[in-house]
Amino acid sequence: MFKERLISGIVMVILLIATVGYGGNVLFAVVGIISLIGMSELYKISQVQRRIPGIVGYAAAVGYYALLLFEQREFVTMLAILFLVLLMAVYVFSYPGYVAGQIMTVFFGFFYVAVMLSYVYQTRMLPEGGIIVWLIFLSSWGCDTCAYCVGVLFGKHKMAPKLSPKKSVEGGIGGVAGAALLGVLFALAVNQWGGQNVDPLQYALICGAGGVISQIGDLAASGIKRNHDIKDYGKLIPGHGGILDRFDSVIFTAPVIYYLAALLAGNL
Repeated sequence: MFKERLISGIVMVILLIATVGYGGNVLFAVVGIISLIGMSELYKISQVQRRIPGIVGYAAAVGYYALLLFEQREFVTMLAILFLVLLMAVYVFSYPGYVAGQIMTVFFGFFYVAVMLSYVYQTRMLPEGGIIVWLIFLSSWGCDTCAYCVGVLFGKHKMAPKLSPKKSVEGGIGGVAGAALLGVLFALAVNQWGGQNVDPLQYALICGAGGVISQIGDLAASGIKRNHDIKDYGKLIPGHGGILDRFDSVIFTAPVIYYLAALLAGNL
């Protein structure tokens, strides 16, 4: 199990470096595909992944990514409203074929997965996105690793005992501190070897905030799984589970990094 998880992790890191590093349409396509797979995992637990509501959800996600590709973000709100109206029409005219919870899961899944995950691509497209985008993964996966290590060594007080008994307050604090430290080290590295002039304190702030949010994303995904009595969202990634199991913290972190970076750079 450990060997399988390690190999999968190495492969993911290689693919991550290649796609995020290249950016552009390659990253756009990969994020779009990952979003659709993640939506299908969420829809599966509500048994709508291959039914009309799920198809409407996928169509909305494709429409949203088309708007991003052609830089028509002003129409996103209109798309969301049309999506909700169409989804409720399916609910009404097929009643009682679907329960309200299934319809709400479809609508929620569109924002939770497709929209929020798209900020990986949107962050990469910022003026300094080639550097800033890595803060998403430093503050999510970095926080997770640091939280685990600190929790194993010093964890005594449970953070969310009913939701995730193994997570501790000490681990959570260590994860945030570790993410902030990784931000500083990353800034120093790109300044030294990348010819940049970024502020280490600013990167520490961004990664620290991202670390806090990433833990909420992790716990939220765990809560959804517990509500539906499942261990993993899927089996796509050996040793890790599904897309949502691996990207649960990234989903929450990506929008936060995007807006913090844009705000601190004066682009908002």
